Amino acid sequence: LHQKARPGPRPEEATMATQRKEAKTNMSQLLPLELIDKCIGSKIWIIMKGDKELVGTLRGFDAYVNMVLDDVTEYDFAPEGKKVTKLDSILLNGNNISILVPGGKPTES
Repeated sequence: LHQKARPGPRPEEATMATQRKEAKTNMSQLLPLELIDKCIGSKIWIIMKGDKELVGTLRGFDAYVNMVLDDVTEYDFAPEGKKVTKLDSILLNGNNISILVPGGKPTES
């Protein structure tokens, strides 16, 4: 008797649960919101679409990546020079975020 081997599930049929399980074992496969969730309570560097950057402690976010940040330093890069503003707490609209960098801004050399 000759039996046919049953093929495994095709990659496009993988469930979300399977993808999340695999993502937990390989950091490079984390879903974007899962990565942001891991940053809660940590410093995060946010580069905005305009001439602003923010560094602060992430307290929370929603599905639109609106964020609540504490101990914020805002950097405004204008033609007149760099302006630095310290803020206790902000609610940041996620529409104008360009890049998120976990760990905070690197030190300037």
